[in-house]
Amino acid sequence: MPAYHSSFLNPQQIIGNTAILPIKTQFRGPSIVQNGNESDIIDEALYYFRANVFFRTYEVKSEADRLLIYITLYITECLKKLQRCSSKSQAQQEMYTLAISRFDIPGDSGFPLNTVYAKPQTPQDAEFMRTYLTQLRQETGLRVCERVFGDDGKPSKWWLCFSKKKFMDKSLSGPGQ
Repeated sequence: MPAYHSSFLNPQQIIGNTAILPIKTQFRGPSIVQNGNESDIIDEALYYFRANVFFRTYEVKSEADRLLIYITLYITECLKKLQRCSSKSQAQQEMYTLAISRFDIPGDSGFPLNTVYAKPQTPQDAEFMRTYLTQLRQETGLRVCERVFGDDGKPSKWWLCFSKKKFMDKSLSGPGQ
């Protein structure tokens, strides 16, 4: 069975070889905010996460797939942090802290998938990508927290059981973290 790929095939902007797509968000940043009814790349990544996380290889078919890979790896990082949280408010604080903490972008020496991603062409593109990914991380963390803690405020074992899985045997955090 093949992995699921992104359905967003016509990105408005590409930096390096990664699509910059509009997202539904309440956080400030460079992303164009899209209508609340339409699905965005974060919804797609969350929907396909539990199926895609089992794949050790992933064929990139579009620039949007690279963004889907990044979000899938970030969701795994979120689940690792959420394992230690007992309340929704504590989880939201952890997600915010994780989102704004320093992270590597494609082209940095610590980025785990530099073979798949191209380095941004200019320092302005690199800064744009960093702020876009920060906004994406904030919104993804919030949505993961909503899915894991739901309405009852108790963590869902059906989400947290994926915290030890490694998509493509990669992790956004360094070894031992």
